[in-house]
Amino acid sequence: MPEIRKARKDDLVDLMEIWRRSVRATHDFLSESDFRTIEADVAGTYLPEASLWVAVDGRDSPLAFMGLTATHVDSLFVDPDARGKGLGAQLIAHARQVAGRRLTLDVNEQNEQALGFYQRMGFAVTGRSPRDGDGRPYPLLHMSLRAP
Repeated sequence: MPEIRKARKDDLVDLMEIWRRSVRATHDFLSESDFRTIEADVAGTYLPEASLWVAVDGRDSPLAFMGLTATHVDSLFVDPDARGKGLGAQLIAHARQVAGRRLTLDVNEQNEQALGFYQRMGFAVTGRSPRDGDGRPYPLLHMSLRAP
């Protein structure tokens, strides 16, 4: 079972590559120019500043990561080569341990794979925004963990 640990500065190159590969595999709705703009924001601001948890293999190489601010899952990205192995579920379980059962998150409405994953993890849609946080035309679904 992969270990989960806090991200370190020396993980940033690997985490950026996981982000890039994961988004290319799951966010086919993004325009290329929006992808490039978001990529620059993720590399320059988000990854260096976010509170990140990383799932690593036995060689301490990152396979997936999750951003967690208080009780809000800011991001969850799994390398496409590591999908289907329970890493996302392991990260969500870790978030529950760290933040408790009041977890929330936002997911792109067009990312049906992620939406289905979060629903299987026990999250329910609680609202919708017609645009993403930067005003782009990518609706967000707001979700929270259903009560047990």
